[in-house]
Amino acid sequence: MAQQKEVISTINSLIETLKDGEKGFKEAAGAVKDPQLKSLFQEYSQQRHRFATELQGQAQGLGESKPEETSSTAGAMHRAWINLKSAVTSGDDKAILSECERGEDSAVHEFEEAMHNGLSGPVRETISRQFSEIKSAHDRVKHLRDAAKQS
Repeated sequence: MAQQKEVISTINSLIETLKDGEKGFKEAAGAVKDPQLKSLFQEYSQQRHRFATELQGQAQGLGESKPEETSSTAGAMHRAWINLKSAVTSGDDKAILSECERGEDSAVHEFEEAMHNGLSGPVRETISRQFSEIKSAHDRVKHLRDAAKQS
């Protein structure tokens, strides 16, 4: 029973992380000038929403009657995305890319930690797949940020 509570706690923490990313990418999409970046950030925001919904279903399957539905209000993820607000205000696509990459660094870290928490079965498969896609998004944002710095 204790292990199941730990798994649900891990899932709820990842849901918060995903909700932070969903909000962050949505905010970034509304602020960037480049139409390709706008589209990419909208896509990542929707992806995070889908991932959170998927994990909410997993938590319910484990007996959690009310899985997490909101973003975090404390912790590294929230701090990582909060700096996005000042970048958005400046309207600088390079600064926005940098802050998105910082937020993604935290997401990658949160998912790596979850992967080392002894998860098994369908929950591990779901989190592993999501981690792979989040890592890919991180690497793409980092590449775009590096390219923007050179221009």
